Amino acid sequence: MYTFIVNGKTVSTERDERLLTFLREELGLTSVKNGCSEGACGTCMILIDGKATKACVQKTSKMEGKRVITCEGLTDREKDVYAYAFTHCGAVQCGFCTPGMVMSAKGLIDANPNPTRDEVKFALRNNICRCTGYKKIEDAVLLAAKMFREGTEAPHETFTGKIGENLPRVDAPAKAIGTAEYTDDIRMEGMIYGGAVRSDYPRAIIKGIDISEALEVPGVVKIVTAADLPGQLKVGHLKRDQWVLVPIGGEVHFCGDPIVLIAAESTEALNQARALVKIDYEVLKPVLTLEEAMAPDAPELQEGGNCFAHEHLVRGDAQTKLKNSKYVVTTKYHTPPTEHAFLETETAVAAPEGHGVVVYSGDQGIYQTRRECADATGLPQELVRVVAKAVGGGFGGKEDMSVQHHAAVLAYLTQRPVKVAMTRKESMLCHPKRHGFEMEVTTGCDENGRLTAMIAILRTDSGAFASLGGPVLQRACTHAAGPYNYQDIIIDGKAYYTNNPPCGAFRGFGVTQSCFAAECNLNKLAELVGITPFEIRYRNAIRPGQVLPNGQIADEGTALVETLNAIRPYYEANPKAGIACAMKNAGLGVGIPDTGRVTLHVEKGVVHVRTSAACIGQGIGTITCQIVCEVTGLRPDQVTWDAPDTSIAPNSGNTTASRQTLFTGEATRRAATELKWALEGRDLSAVEGVDFHQEYTGITDKLGSDRPNPISHIAYGYATHMVELDDEGKIKRVIAAHDVGRAVNPVSVEGQIEGGVVMSLGYALTEDFPLKDGRPTAVYASLGLFRSTQTPDVKAIIVEKNKSELACGAKGIGEICSIPTAPAVQLAYYNYDGKFRTSLPLEDTPYSKKKK
Repeated sequence: MYTFIVNGKTVSTERDERLLTFLREELGLTSVKNGCSEGACGTCMILIDGKATKACVQKTSKMEGKRVITCEGLTDREKDVYAYAFTHCGAVQCGFCTPGMVMSAKGLIDANPNPTRDEVKFALRNNICRCTGYKKIEDAVLLAAKMFREGTEAPHETFTGKIGENLPRVDAPAKAIGTAEYTDDIRMEGMIYGGAVRSDYPRAIIKGIDISEALEVPGVVKIVTAADLPGQLKVGHLKRDQWVLVPIGGEVHFCGDPIVLIAAESTEALNQARALVKIDYEVLKPVLTLEEAMAPDAPELQEGGNCFAHEHLVRGDAQTKLKNSKYVVTTKYHTPPTEHAFLETETAVAAPEGHGVVVYSGDQGIYQTRRECADATGLPQELVRVVAKAVGGGFGGKEDMSVQHHAAVLAYLTQRPVKVAMTRKESMLCHPKRHGFEMEVTTGCDENGRLTAMIAILRTDSGAFASLGGPVLQRACTHAAGPYNYQDIIIDGKAYYTNNPPCGAFRGFGVTQSCFAAECNLNKLAELVGITPFEIRYRNAIRPGQVLPNGQIADEGTALVETLNAIRPYYEANPKAGIACAMKNAGLGVGIPDTGRVTLHVEKGVVHVRTSAACIGQGIGTITCQIVCEVTGLRPDQVTWDAPDTSIAPNSGNTTASRQTLFTGEATRRAATELKWALEGRDLSAVEGVDFHQEYTGITDKLGSDRPNPISHIAYGYATHMVELDDEGKIKRVIAAHDVGRAVNPVSVEGQIEGGVVMSLGYALTEDFPLKDGRPTAVYASLGLFRSTQTPDVKAIIVEKNKSELACGAKGIGEICSIPTAPAVQLAYYNYDGKFRTSLPLEDTPYSKKKK
């Protein structure tokens, strides 16, 4: 028997288990999050005898006589202060890391009531945040320390809720102190636990499956093979090429392919049964490189061939223009696949509901989840309800099916609630990554540095199934020429299936890769012309009324030049700094149907904003509430955001392509306008029970349209990033100027920019996703994620120019903030040591891993 004190109460247990498991499963203390169970991420940070400690690496047998504090054990005053400080400073985005951050902050402040920023950074060194870039978290800790020192209470602030005001995020206080519910926090009576047996090989034929021993494990409720599936064998986002379960006779596409599903009364029984399933394989030689996939004699990995996407964009006469150009640069570039590393692993809970199922999930689109869960269960979509829980980070990696369809199948077949949660190892193996690219880019200019033409060849390994590899390739190609004023391009891109883990959506969506290559080429051209990297960008920067390389006319809200001018004084003070520009679309574009929808439901004097738009940390709930306040003049306490639920919310599409602020924001503006007209000076009781539904569809032209000036996308955001190094070659500061149209919530916009920059500093310098025989070799701790102690100051500059009424002038910010960082870092190091690096992560920097 082990006896210790948790949050002031004496507890005892006879089981020697992870302290994390005991706190969550036995005591129900769900503020303690399970992020990696590897001692790497810090989401499970607690205090043990006053010291910040990770619960996942502690055993109950070591707790005898000790005192443990979790967020649930904070005093009311502490909860008020930390909730206010983290909310006020904009330190909460997805929120999954935040309770752990709060516990590290408490450990510091209790011992040192007046810490410096460097001391705060050190105290947070074991807490990973993938969203915020740490700066606002550090601000929050310093503010909390000040409030405790001075004995001040959290002020009762009054807000109008209008656009441009830093309205507190609607979900931030609950996330800060650990009361927000994520999917793994769900507890239901009679709930069982599910999981998959996955392939041992990247490519093989399933010859037989023996589940007899697994069936004998006490506590096993159900074992399902492909023969037992009530629905389709394959699902998929755009192509149905992802196995629900691989059948006997079916070919395994990668090591993560699921073959058997098991449901059991406990996770212990589940894991015991998984280990006893015997699978007979006919092992085949895997295709693990682009070269192998492209070979004429390569085996066909999926129906239709290994090249599943091909984009060939031609405008003008690039070859002639390049032949006649004064300067031409041709360079090959490599960018690696990278892991999203969101803090919350994929988890779903499904339960019987009526004649169908209800699925609780933290993903990027409840209607996409509904469709694919219906495919897997064989149920009509109207019998599958999907409810969104808080999402612990997404960045594109939670657009595909991971465990939702498996939970739905098990719940439907067992008629019991089922939780399916991936381990960190499973997550890193199975969910689609950022694509690695091989690129050859040729760029020309005249004697004055005016760009003339580009030819780019892009090739990418998309892994085991298509996911969103086709659209990612499209965006890489459509944005490869950059935000500049020239007209002649040839861009050819191809995406291939291999037997590696799949690749799909990741913040930046292919543009991070092609922008890196294109921007680096500009630096070589500037050198040949004899002008600065700043000047070549300024001379060629797209301006309102000019024509982009894709033929679209830049609208009046185009503000790339303004972002360059915002950077100019900093660059002139440090001409050795690195600089890069970027553009990124808002919305799917290229002729794809794209609609935002919202319903404003009035109930008991409150306007409920209902939409399927997933909040993955970017704050779409707060944005829509502010748009309602802006249009109607209602107070923030009269407007609330309801979590997405297919039973009450209209389909607003996935949170992807930086689209929700513009598309769902515009639908919200229209619905709020109708509400305003209906009120006409009356109070909300006059429209009690009324629904105001509106939608907005963006009309664009298909890729390759023969229109002289096709509309490729509804809107573009523009950015310029500048990177400064110190004398030792470390990143000293990043300045990021962004054209956001209009900032709905400035502190949230700053947080997106800061987080995107830090994420891409990792992409530029430290992150990689090495594979061996089709399996990842990294663990969470070795991914190269930036920590608080590594993170430089990031100065976010918000540029607002857009006067359009569309979404009140706002554009998406979630993706573009990650795009120009890497090429700016590359140029900073080129200026520092004269080495022109063409691969990511950049080699031979102070951040590089030492080679063995």
